[in-house]
Amino acid sequence: MADSEFTLPDVGEGLTEAEIVAWKVKPGDTVAINQILVEIETAKSLVELPSPFEGTVSALLVEEGQTVDVGTPIITVASDGLPAATAPTDDTVGGTVTDTASSITHETAVEEKPGAVLVGYGVSGHASSRRRRGGEPAAPPAAGAPAAAPRIASVPAAGASVVVAKPPIRKLAKDLGVDLTEVLPTGLAGEITRDDVVRQAKQASVFRNIETPAWADEREEKVPVKGVRKAIATAMVHSAFTAPHVAVFVDVDATRTMEFVKRLKASTDFAGIRVSPLLIMAKALIWAVRRNPTVNSSWTDKEITVHHYVNLGIAAATPRGLLVPNIKDAQELSLLGLAQALEQLTITARDGKTQPAEMANGTITITNVGSFGMDTGTPILNPGEAAILAMGTIKPKPWIVDGEVRPRMVTTIGASFDHRIVDGDVASRFVADVASIIEEPALLLD
Repeated sequence: MADSEFTLPDVGEGLTEAEIVAWKVKPGDTVAINQILVEIETAKSLVELPSPFEGTVSALLVEEGQTVDVGTPIITVASDGLPAATAPTDDTVGGTVTDTASSITHETAVEEKPGAVLVGYGVSGHASSRRRRGGEPAAPPAAGAPAAAPRIASVPAAGASVVVAKPPIRKLAKDLGVDLTEVLPTGLAGEITRDDVVRQAKQASVFRNIETPAWADEREEKVPVKGVRKAIATAMVHSAFTAPHVAVFVDVDATRTMEFVKRLKASTDFAGIRVSPLLIMAKALIWAVRRNPTVNSSWTDKEITVHHYVNLGIAAATPRGLLVPNIKDAQELSLLGLAQALEQLTITARDGKTQPAEMANGTITITNVGSFGMDTGTPILNPGEAAILAMGTIKPKPWIVDGEVRPRMVTTIGASFDHRIVDGDVASRFVADVASIIEEPALLLD
């Protein structure tokens, strides 16, 4: 039995270092292929790294909280097997392994390949495969053949209690105080869904108001500037001092939008999907971009690139700081498709699982300051973009309708633009177009 050394991989971001956030194993633990070893944080994302080996943990070579370079040995595993794969490929994004790793133990037929593929780490070379069903032994290797690759986790014993749930669902359950072993799964593959967890939480009445904490004993606290916070600071300073910002605002009667949202919530087509005014705002922005394409642009000193597609960024406040994941080719999505994409984006961001590829190549952004009770704001542009739309809170206000003052649901739309690209008239028309949809969502049918 020899020690296999696992080095910090490049998770496909082009980054050079990462912080060890939390070890999921300790020396002496037995680990299987694809079992999560450690959680790391790069400048862009929180990533779980799976084991490329099976065996016993010999040593943890890096302490939690320490930042190390890619290629640094971080753990050794005593194993007489070979690593499941070589270094990850460039198009692999770490962290996706968690979606499939939990389902490995539920396979009734296991496909074995020489140089077994580690989930999320790409494929090294090509080889023929053979299938082995439970209970049927594999043919022994020929004399002189190399040792077999490490085995994939085996099928659990009959009657064993197994919870099938993706990491974001497990995180949600933890936040809501839900015991997943008590949840009735309704997923097509027997997995626990988000709705299952929320339903269980409601039944258990675990929702409580957040308590105000007592003052800390220390008069001051020093927080290191690193990881996501450092990346946010660098990006915002660069944006603020390179792109000349200009902002415009308009108050809007959003009564019909609120009525439309209510109808969508009651629709069977949207059953199980979270519908909010942000959905209508997103659809309105896409419609307005088509009418004012200049706002969906990027600037360089040599040229302006006008994007004829919308990678719609949604600014998300997460426990790790501000993230701006985007929905790729949002202009191609139906209202239902956009609602589903927004929900998935929100859940992933809230759970800290947003990956670098999901934040790359955005073209225009919405920031929903209304979710915090704010009327509006003057947001800073996401670097590389020419416009950002701020959606304020929607609340009852007096409004003049047909010469009479009536209570209406009113919001304020604000937007910032890169004045090198977007002139005042274009900025004003764009915001006016968004406002017209919020006032009358039926225009989306035109």
